[in-house]
Amino acid sequence: MSVQTANRAIPAPTPSLSSRSAFTGVEAALTFITPSDTKPVFQSSAFTGGAPRVFFETEHHTVPIHDMRPIAGSLSLDREGFELLRHETAVEDLYDDAAIEGPYYREIEAMLRKALGASKVVIFDATRRSDNGPGAANPDGARGPAARVHVDYTEKSGPQRVKDLLGEDEAERLTQSGARIVQINVWRPIRGPVERSPLALADASSVPPADLIATDQVFPNRVGEIYHLAHNPQHRWYYAPWMTPDEVLLIKGWDSLNDGRARFTPHGAFNQPDTPATAAPRESIEVRTLVVIED
Repeated sequence: MSVQTANRAIPAPTPSLSSRSAFTGVEAALTFITPSDTKPVFQSSAFTGGAPRVFFETEHHTVPIHDMRPIAGSLSLDREGFELLRHETAVEDLYDDAAIEGPYYREIEAMLRKALGASKVVIFDATRRSDNGPGAANPDGARGPAARVHVDYTEKSGPQRVKDLLGEDEAERLTQSGARIVQINVWRPIRGPVERSPLALADASSVPPADLIATDQVFPNRVGEIYHLAHNPQHRWYYAPWMTPDEVLLIKGWDSLNDGRARFTPHGAFNQPDTPATAAPRESIEVRTLVVIED
């Protein structure tokens, strides 16, 4: 789904960056889950009050991570599962919680309504992250970059999140009417250009379903589920170097349609090689949304 062609036909496949031009990017280590015979589980920051507590093994693999900028105009939410857009904000202080929940949310809602032809946009969460010291301040605690490669929702937790936010009756009405519901994260640098801990994203079309490992995420009052990603050399990775605050990444976390288009987009922060010691900390904000598309 190109943002200009939401809810229309899936774009025809296009060659990967590696087949269209010489490699441009970096080689860097990403953090993957180590598959096991038992379902993995971790306690969230909201549960621990600090860093997440993980009860499974992880492993690092160095992979080529392509610069997405040369192909930014052809990226599609329905094929790769992410897009890079220019989108300025009028909010001067993205650490101001009232400004985030007021004008910033309205900006994001308006952008997604227009871009995806949405009938409704539900914004349900915003998280700031920084790799400086304990992390960026949030109402529920400090957060650092999410280094383990993951997807925020799964085949199970995506529909449950819809029920939790919209109510079971409305979720059922939308399902019966044939509406499409897409979970999208809107990721923006708070300061830029980003010099440390940029975000790597997997081309969703290169990720076999078997590589997505359902993982329980323990909160104070519930147990959610996300995917972690097992390493596979066939995955194709991208990042946007030197992102600035007037750019956003749209990242698809779940799609109610299961017709061959991208549904789950793995992503995670990585340490860029040869980052100078004087590089500024990465500061970012991600807004989680449900986008409802009705004919």
